[in-house]
Amino acid sequence: MTTSVSASSLQFLKNLKENNHKDWMQNHKKEYLASEGSLKELYKEILAGLCVTDEIEKQKIFRINRDVRFSNNKTPYNSHRSVSWSRAGASRRGSYYLRIEPGKCAIGGGFFGPEPHDLLRIRKEFEMDSEPIRAILAEKKFQKFYKNFNQEYKVKTAPKGFNKLDLNIDLIRLKSFFVVHEFTDTQVQSPNFAASVVKGFELLRPFFDYMSEVLTTDLNGESII
Repeated sequence: MTTSVSASSLQFLKNLKENNHKDWMQNHKKEYLASEGSLKELYKEILAGLCVTDEIEKQKIFRINRDVRFSNNKTPYNSHRSVSWSRAGASRRGSYYLRIEPGKCAIGGGFFGPEPHDLLRIRKEFEMDSEPIRAILAEKKFQKFYKNFNQEYKVKTAPKGFNKLDLNIDLIRLKSFFVVHEFTDTQVQSPNFAASVVKGFELLRPFFDYMSEVLTTDLNGESII
């Protein structure tokens, strides 16, 4: 793999952030299309790398146009580009995510805002036995690359029906279960960036496989699919 983020793509996004209006975009449409074409080649290479060890159902490239109907921020465009890859089949849960933004490039993955029944099932699993997920998070390579679950999305004390003194309340309080690794602008322009992304995504597989088992079984371990 040799595909990376071009310097021109990063510069376009920097300029867009400083000139976030339709007239500017119209006058720089050629640069936008060139950037999008370059990034799509990157996405394509990452997808090919993912498919070597996983099965991907869908690649979603998020729109550059913002939905401003219910937002106080009326700027028409996202000044970042992002894409996700969803795993295929009912028995494979989890999705991979890439964000390209000058100074804030990152990859990650997991379960952002799961459906209420899935969220309850995950919390019940952690309440019953947190040892498997803690072991995954503590694995040396995983911990070095991703650290721990993002702590931004959680309830203040304990979800309804759970004991705030539970030994696993740190996990039970979470409303999303995902990890993130940031890259510098220099790193994303490196010739081996696509390979680094795929390698980082591969570190998520034990986590995804564990969560897939949790979400496709009941608390007795019986399949629900």
